[in-house]
Amino acid sequence: MDLPDLRSRLKAKPLGRAFLAAASLAYGAGVRTRRLLYDWRVFKSHRLGCRVVCFGNITAGGTGKTPAVALAAQTLRQRKYGVVILSRGYGRPAGKAGIMVLRDGHVPPWTECGDEPWMLHQALQGLDVPILVAPDRVAAGGQAMAFYQPDVILLDDGFQHLALRRDLDVLMVHAQQAFGDRRLLPYGDLREPLGALARAKLVVLTHADLIPPSELDDLKEEILKRGRGAAIVESAHRPDYLLDAAAGRRVEPEILKGRKAVAFSGIADPSQFEGLLTALGVELAQRWRFPDHHPFSVSELRSIDNAREGLPALTTMKDLVRLPEGWRETFGPGLYGLAIKLEITKGKATWAKMLTAGTS
Repeated sequence: MDLPDLRSRLKAKPLGRAFLAAASLAYGAGVRTRRLLYDWRVFKSHRLGCRVVCFGNITAGGTGKTPAVALAAQTLRQRKYGVVILSRGYGRPAGKAGIMVLRDGHVPPWTECGDEPWMLHQALQGLDVPILVAPDRVAAGGQAMAFYQPDVILLDDGFQHLALRRDLDVLMVHAQQAFGDRRLLPYGDLREPLGALARAKLVVLTHADLIPPSELDDLKEEILKRGRGAAIVESAHRPDYLLDAAAGRRVEPEILKGRKAVAFSGIADPSQFEGLLTALGVELAQRWRFPDHHPFSVSELRSIDNAREGLPALTTMKDLVRLPEGWRETFGPGLYGLAIKLEITKGKATWAKMLTAGTS
């Protein structure tokens, strides 16, 4: 049972709600104390010898950090800056020590590096952007400086990673869901109190195209008030390409327009993925939703294959890399992974300017 299911069950009873409220108070006290210990320099925060740009959020669940980091790397490389990405490697096997490097010509299996670093590498192939994967991102940053001398280091999912100093905090906010019920974990979805917005210098509103302009204006007004004048840009998620999994080749998403298909995913917000498919003109005959970062089994794939009745099966790139060995024999042809890109729809100049500020 994952956290949302457990939380829903606990909220259904007064005693469960009281337990969650008490747990949130304890969690909030821990978050604030940790922040103060860094502010008072009891815990050390390390600075690297180049510009560090951090991407993160203050809510649990998907806000589009990985596509944003990919877009930032592409933006910087287009301007001839040297870039390195630091990732903790979520989904990497427990106990996996050391620093793993993904770069052109050297790509370990996702099971060793984590699904998100693997996806980042796929999006950045040919751009010469090393991705260093390690839970100790201070050590990874030191290695990045020693071996690659980058102009900019991008810190993926690092808003709460206070051990590494940054020059720019980029906060991702899902426009449709924003701050949820505004309660801290585990009662709500907030990783930090809303006062943490004040640390962000740039806020990227994701899925800004999916809410009415009046709601978007209200959200921006609140962010400006709490964020002490942070710059705000708007963005949308767009289909990039389909990967024909069996053939290992890219195809245009439009090949499925007007066709029936099935979909399965194990991501934080499957409705966004399914919505992109619907917008492409795909008629979803059936869909399966699994927990975020779900490691698929052969039996699950066999069940989906039997139920799809020959229809194309669509999943995310994040899920595609988690398929078990032997999936081709189990599933066969007709499986596609949808690659998604982030598009800045308002504030492109601000986005580029803030990424490169202070970089010679």
